[in-house]
Amino acid sequence: MSWLKEMKKAFTLIQVSDDSKSDYASYFLKGEASFWWESVHALEEEGPVSWARFTELFLEKYFPDCLQSQLEVEFLEFKQGENSVAEYEAKFTELARLAPVYVNTEIHKARRFQQGLKPEVRSGVVALQLKKYTSVV
Repeated sequence: MSWLKEMKKAFTLIQVSDDSKSDYASYFLKGEASFWWESVHALEEEGPVSWARFTELFLEKYFPDCLQSQLEVEFLEFKQGENSVAEYEAKFTELARLAPVYVNTEIHKARRFQQGLKPEVRSGVVALQLKKYTSVV
């Protein structure tokens, strides 16, 4: 998943046209992923494969629904535990990228973060009624 985000950054930086994005990204595939793309690409319609289609196929292969569901559950059950707030925040941010539906607004993200804090920390933060994620952190 992060590989796709890196590709999007590269596209912006070097201004890759929409028609060339899948070709550009596929150039960086290695090993089994490269062989996978060659076989999938051969089965697709003639002409360039859109970036949306490439992303769909890539995620279907390397980030299947069962893994997405597993990571969503991990995110929803994630708690601060013995971690410092900084450690908790770093892991929270990593997991939140994989479950964006639960943190799709600033207030949802702030609430979700608060819910995972240690009770003694959470009670102090909740009393402040903060609405912004950065304020809660």
